[in-house]
Amino acid sequence: MIRLFIDHNEISAGEEATILEAADSAGIYIPRLCSHPSIPAVDPRKLEPWAEVFRGAQSVRHAERSSGYEGCLLCLVEVEGQPEPVRACVTKAEDGMRIATSTPEIVSQRRARLRKIFAAHPHACVQCAQRTGCALEPCSTNVAKNERCCPTFHVCELRKLAEFVGIPGDTPRYCPAGLPGIEDEPLILRDYNLCVACLRCVRICQDVRRVDALGFVIDESGNLAVGAKAPTLKDSGCRFCLSCVEVCPTGTLRLKFEDPRTEGARVARCVHACPAGMDIPRYIREIGRGEFARAEAVIREAAPLPRVLGQVCFHPCEEVCIRGDLSEPIAVCSLKRAALDHSAEPIWKSFLKPAPGTGKKAAIVGAGPAGLTAAWFLKLKGHEVVLFDSLPSPGGWLLNGIPSFRLSPDALKADVGDIVGLGVELRMGVEVGKDIALEEVRAKHDAVLIAIGAREAKPLPCEGADLPGVESGLDLLKTLAPYNGAIARSFAGETVVVIGGGNVAIDIARTAARLGPRAVHLYCLEKREEMPAHRWEIEEAECEGIAIHAGWGPSRIAARRGGKVERVDFRKCVSVFDDQCRFAPEFDETVTASQEADRVLVAIGQKSDLGLLRDFGEVNVSAAADSMRTSVDGIFAAGEVVSGPASVIRAVADGRRAASCIDRYLGGDGDIDIPLLDETEPDRELGQIERFFDLTRVPVPRMGLDRSLACLDLIEEGYSPEAAIDESERCLRCDLRFTICAPPFPPEAWLEFTRENIAAVPDEEGVYRLLDENKVVYAIKGVPNLRGALSEIASTTTKARYFLFDKDPMFSKRESELIQEYLKEHGTMPPGEGEDDLDDLF
Repeated sequence: MIRLFIDHNEISAGEEATILEAADSAGIYIPRLCSHPSIPAVDPRKLEPWAEVFRGAQSVRHAERSSGYEGCLLCLVEVEGQPEPVRACVTKAEDGMRIATSTPEIVSQRRARLRKIFAAHPHACVQCAQRTGCALEPCSTNVAKNERCCPTFHVCELRKLAEFVGIPGDTPRYCPAGLPGIEDEPLILRDYNLCVACLRCVRICQDVRRVDALGFVIDESGNLAVGAKAPTLKDSGCRFCLSCVEVCPTGTLRLKFEDPRTEGARVARCVHACPAGMDIPRYIREIGRGEFARAEAVIREAAPLPRVLGQVCFHPCEEVCIRGDLSEPIAVCSLKRAALDHSAEPIWKSFLKPAPGTGKKAAIVGAGPAGLTAAWFLKLKGHEVVLFDSLPSPGGWLLNGIPSFRLSPDALKADVGDIVGLGVELRMGVEVGKDIALEEVRAKHDAVLIAIGAREAKPLPCEGADLPGVESGLDLLKTLAPYNGAIARSFAGETVVVIGGGNVAIDIARTAARLGPRAVHLYCLEKREEMPAHRWEIEEAECEGIAIHAGWGPSRIAARRGGKVERVDFRKCVSVFDDQCRFAPEFDETVTASQEADRVLVAIGQKSDLGLLRDFGEVNVSAAADSMRTSVDGIFAAGEVVSGPASVIRAVADGRRAASCIDRYLGGDGDIDIPLLDETEPDRELGQIERFFDLTRVPVPRMGLDRSLACLDLIEEGYSPEAAIDESERCLRCDLRFTICAPPFPPEAWLEFTRENIAAVPDEEGVYRLLDENKVVYAIKGVPNLRGALSEIASTTTKARYFLFDKDPMFSKRESELIQEYLKEHGTMPPGEGEDDLDDLF
């Protein structure tokens, strides 16, 4: 370490640090544009231009006589003993060095540089007196649109820097240059009119990601032009990691979509779409390295049923995968299965360290995916866990509701074995509410979770529904659940009609198709595009020869002589739901159809049997939708008993939430994010992949159609290790941009939240902002008396550490402006202080 002085402050820094890095580490702000903490420091004058770049179809060639790139020159500082100012970004800090960052001469030079930058950049908004909280559109001062700033204005780094340094008053009015704005390429918007030639995008693409899709030239007029290697990003070899957007200090590069947020922080869309919050990019990254066991550990951190999910997850993550905007989404679910199929050793077990026993007991009624998940996490938190289920084996819907051609019984058995192996006690074949009263279970345990699913089929309200040959489709699945290689039931020569349009109905139709029928027809109320079944499920059913008839509702099931089913009469359904989205089908009785049938399988929905709650009188289970608590103290509910029929991954997510709530109820902290793997840094380099844009999904090997229709064996065979690695390499690695550090912004005038500082606040109207110990704003409030309001807070707060105030007689307007800025930056409302929940604004 060395010691030096910056603006009379004695600081220490590493031997290899630049002046800029030393200042940043000490919290001393030096303005900069071309430097960024996530991009290696380099002298801008050594950067090599290309011969040509493209801005869309427009080509810009390099002028050989150009003077070269000099950088932003905003980080100039004076060093004692040096005759000229030096660049803080590349000048090495030395022991005993004395540095001045804001002398009048330095400030004058910075303003001169900003004058030059803003002469070629829109800046009317930066100089506008009404800029704070402005909605940007429409403009209240009627400035021409092409002279205004961009939609990133309220979080713009250039704007904050300009406000700190100051734009010279003689800065000329911006004259639009009419440079290209490219909006027709995937994911990224590019507006070269806003570029300030900082080269951050070029350097992160070249020096950090090693993709080399972006470069720069200097034209005959000495102007620096940033552009791509070819007219399109696709032909430039872009990996679409979006890192260039992340480091851009202006609105030149913007995302076409908005990143979702979890707890206020931006996350990849696949992570946000996963109900269990699984770190999908991380396990795909591990697969790309060939580390399947590590990928398995990442999956298990979120879900204790990884084998099951690798085969039957409905993968909502794939629906939002931005890779789909280029070619096809990443095969996230199939990669999950590959992680388990090729995991040579259970690395996760070496990290598995259940908490010490708490002495608390939790009972879980229902051993389906929600109950099994909750059991796993509660056991890891140190509680004793007992699982009750009326079935002879654990699994619930996984065991009796999902056909074995979609979910291997071995996968379920292995996942359950891992959960039980943790020390969870099983009481199978015990029906709570019949064999033992729920009241007795509650009396013997500190908390009870009801996770019984929705196992009862809804009856068909139709004439002839009680005829022989009409049966519940769920009963069919249950009878075939103990499949061991031989099909013990036959529909040989029969015409089977399945009634229902959900995923369960599709499963039932596909199961029926494997029992030797002459034909299988599926009828549903919904139009084809409205069917609740997933698109790929419908397509797979059609590939197996199942006829889909959308938009029909049964009016009567007719019998032939002897009482058996002969046909089903249908009427045209014109709408399924009313204006309030309630189930209220309407029919056109003049449009009818009939379907010959020997057997009818009903699959119009499931419901839960809540008879076990009768001992407690009226119990509100739906209350558990948010808190997981029912209306009875100590009794919680999760899964389909609350939500109605849902996916396995949704049940797993509910089980996680229930475990967290129950742990907190039992005296724990509710934190179930238990690591099962050490953290490793993601590879920063992506490199070039030939024809990356066009790479299509690696097909998953499947059993041949003829063979699959003759048995109930698992259809998908899964990826080989090589195929899984190839598929993982299609990932854009868009999550890498969240590892890019935010550049230091100019300092704010925060005051410590002390009574001495509060006493100096005027007795006037205005708005205060409160910050916590991490200097994160958490409250914004307009009040008629600033000192009085802050003094009152000082007597009760445990959170406020810093504050800022603005005097303003129109404090409610100013409060609204500051909250709008906060919303744009954080994507959520500030939580407020004490009883301040901001209801007065909305």
